[in-house]
Amino acid sequence: MTTDLRNVKKEPLANGLTVITERMPYVRSVAIGIWVTAGSRQEPAELNGISHFIEHMVFKGTQHRTAEQIARSVDQIGGQLDAFTSKEMICFNAKVLDEHLPVAFDILSDMVLNPLFAEADIAKERGVVLEEIKMDADNPDYLVHEIFTQNFWRDHPIGKPVVGTRETVREFAREPLLGYFRRCFVPNRMIISAAGNLRHEAVVALVEKAFGHLKPRKDSTPDPQPVPHARITTRSKRELEQIHICLGVPSYPLPHPRRFACAILQTLLGGGMSSRLFQKIREREGLAYAIFSDLNAFRDAGVLTVYAGTSRENALQVVRLISAEFSDLKANPVSDEELRRVKDNLKGAMLLALESTSARMANWARQEIYFGEFHTLDQIARQVEAVSAAEVQEIAREFFRPELVAATVLGNLDAFRLAREHLEC
Repeated sequence: MTTDLRNVKKEPLANGLTVITERMPYVRSVAIGIWVTAGSRQEPAELNGISHFIEHMVFKGTQHRTAEQIARSVDQIGGQLDAFTSKEMICFNAKVLDEHLPVAFDILSDMVLNPLFAEADIAKERGVVLEEIKMDADNPDYLVHEIFTQNFWRDHPIGKPVVGTRETVREFAREPLLGYFRRCFVPNRMIISAAGNLRHEAVVALVEKAFGHLKPRKDSTPDPQPVPHARITTRSKRELEQIHICLGVPSYPLPHPRRFACAILQTLLGGGMSSRLFQKIREREGLAYAIFSDLNAFRDAGVLTVYAGTSRENALQVVRLISAEFSDLKANPVSDEELRRVKDNLKGAMLLALESTSARMANWARQEIYFGEFHTLDQIARQVEAVSAAEVQEIAREFFRPELVAATVLGNLDAFRLAREHLEC
């Protein structure tokens, strides 16, 4: 399970931009990403969704290329071009054959440095994003998590939807877009990472040529730590056949020393087909088709959630069974056999997830963003192995407390009611 850091190089430029590369001479591809450490949590309320909107807009044309030319330029070299926006970052990335890296980076850097933000394109893209918001609202699994997030992180930008709202998106115009772009797309908030059959010096030269002229900018935007709220929220949506349940408790920030113990707790709780909740609620009781847990960690906060979709008549029983599992994890240490299985699961999943150049490119960028240093797979494996049953039990006792459990229920609720006593654990 070795990752040799001799092939991983990091080089900061004079203007604050950081370049990270991993040489993988046994492959023919290169993945490269431009990461901006400004996501939706940096947005003022009236501009909620603007980071995601800018992500869309850079594909609509630059001072040197039309949208069609951008698409054709990547297609004709058999490459892949993509982007995403999250709560804490925006990423624009490409994957191409090693010989086409200069072309791909020229396209990618042009998109990030020289977007047009044409009025006509903004008007059209408002319509596209509004349709995206409608699509999300039609997906009950997504919607219940979004409602949960907005209530759990109430009064903080991290609780706002990444895509924005109908009200904010309708108001997006060229000047606010340009202002936010100029404020956040600055070199001291950028990381450029690449992995594949490359030379570090060649990548640095490409980056220096395209980005070396940029000036750093001090960020004066306040970014307070989010505070969790244990609210019980219900929303009726009569056209839904199922009741959709999301329970959650606070968890550790992503860089926390106990992050691996927390990952083990989440995995054994609801992280796969062999997890406790899947086996009990779906396999043994037959009360749900979808039942899983998730861990969503940020640089200064985190949340562990459990989702289930079930019938109205079974909803309270499902909530009680989830709460009972919380109680059991507090009362009883995990067995050696279960702990061994979950550790092997985590290590295997990590190794499989890092087999592609795209995944490795993203891995180094995220490690730089959250840790400022790199950890090899061997180091991570040792940290996973060091987790004890007692540590997992301590975390369960810390977070699985009735007063900390938040809940969101979505569906054709009729007379359904969820109270704090149903969340006893």
